[in-house]
Amino acid sequence: MIFVYVFVGLILTLLIIAALLPKLFNVEKTIIIGKPAKDVMNRVADLNYYSQWNPWQQTDPTVKNTITGTPKTSGHRYAWVGKKVGVGQLTFLSMDDRHIHFDLEFFKPFKSKAKDNWLFEPWGDGNETKVTWQNSGQLPWPIASLMGPMITKNLNHQFEQGLNNLKKMCEGGVKRM
Repeated sequence: MIFVYVFVGLILTLLIIAALLPKLFNVEKTIIIGKPAKDVMNRVADLNYYSQWNPWQQTDPTVKNTITGTPKTSGHRYAWVGKKVGVGQLTFLSMDDRHIHFDLEFFKPFKSKAKDNWLFEPWGDGNETKVTWQNSGQLPWPIASLMGPMITKNLNHQFEQGLNNLKKMCEGGVKRM
């Protein structure tokens, strides 16, 4: 009987902790890329390049992706299914001369939504670009709330790696697949 009380107490403690933790996350990383903003924006807005620079998609050899729609137009989509990365999609919403906006949705292992936003600023002599990648969304309660600090730490690492991959791609002239 004591085991039941201890178990229930542990579960209630975890639920209370989850209720007190942040409900939202925000990750933002910046890098300077040695190419004009338009060139860099074209690589981000065309999801045919996505798996070449995004480290998260590269972590799962089982991933199957589907790209639909016209690059740089609303509705252009990159969808994936994989054992490690789950099921989700990134959908292009809009762009202007400095910003690109995406919706990011995960369906499995748990449902969540996030905003994936990009800012491109001319840098130096105009042949460089300051690129800021920002992602924010809700942490579904209770599991994602409890995992929030770990999720944020992993996202920070992936964003740094992703921006470095994007820099290499843009500066090295990697061709579209």
